[in-house]
Amino acid sequence: MSAPNGTHATNGVNGAHVNGTKVSRPLTPGIFAPIPAFFDPETEDLDIQTLAAHVVRVAKAGVRPVISGSMGEAPHLSHSERAAVIKAARQALDGAGLTHMPIIAGTGAGSTRETIELSKEAAEAGADYAIVICSGYFAGALANNKNALKAFWTEVAVKSPIPVIIYNFPGASGGIDLDSDIITELATECPNLAGVKLTCGNVGKLTRICATVSDASFTSQHPRLNPDAPFLVLGGFIDFVLPTTYVNAHGAITGLANLAPYTIQRLFELSEASLKDPSLLPEAQRLQGIVARADYTIAKTNIAGTKSLLQNVYGYGGVPRRPLPPLEPEAATAIWEHPHTQDIVRVERELSGKIAA
Repeated sequence: MSAPNGTHATNGVNGAHVNGTKVSRPLTPGIFAPIPAFFDPETEDLDIQTLAAHVVRVAKAGVRPVISGSMGEAPHLSHSERAAVIKAARQALDGAGLTHMPIIAGTGAGSTRETIELSKEAAEAGADYAIVICSGYFAGALANNKNALKAFWTEVAVKSPIPVIIYNFPGASGGIDLDSDIITELATECPNLAGVKLTCGNVGKLTRICATVSDASFTSQHPRLNPDAPFLVLGGFIDFVLPTTYVNAHGAITGLANLAPYTIQRLFELSEASLKDPSLLPEAQRLQGIVARADYTIAKTNIAGTKSLLQNVYGYGGVPRRPLPPLEPEAATAIWEHPHTQDIVRVERELSGKIAA
């Protein structure tokens, strides 16, 4: 099946073929942004043009896109819409000369069968990696059933044509919260698993997982099916990226990177650099404080809040697809005027202006 811009999705192998040459898009440590889905305000049809422009905006800051995740309102998108946003993102990146930037696509669904189906469709549409959450619809039967939970990600990993990242988000999966033992066992046993996103905010869990998968022996003892897809441990919030750097974590997938991609990327770079140059630590700590306060404040307003702030800063954003409500005008004004928001917007303007200059 042809993908945009003359590329062809490769079944079972990360990357694509451009003009007869395979383009590998390795999964490396860094910052990833779960891209919102944008909609026409009247019809609620996908606004593909805005999505494409936004993907390029964050990518130019060094932030890689996650398509059809929670921020992307994946449960509100049909199969064809999910494929459409992946294709649009790939075409936009390629058109901007970012052919080597990978795309992660959310493929979680109600059943194992449909999750596998979505993973195959994502690969055909141009995704390089899948990120998979377990549905919380039957959480009462699944939450305490270790065998069932492991079987879900094991089967998806075996049957997905692209590497799979575990998505642990209790708030969006009926309270299902994988512990560090389950995650490290899956990492050890499933060579097509390429990481975990921890939106549980549990730093102790992250530390324990890193102690296994970031150990020098892990790669040789448990090689990945795809050498371009090592097992990464990613935070689901950006408020603790600096401390997790010191336990060998690999970055974060954070909604705040939609609003402030240059700031978040700079924080990650400073955190990594401070490992070798301790003189950079005070500046990393200062920036982490600004980012942590903004993340805490803005996250409370969820998808509608992020879209409202994007509207203020960039002139687009709109509202979620129903039944998710938009922010009330008073709440939108309050979150925009909040000092934590204004602090990070100021830093973002400074950093993006310096880089553009």
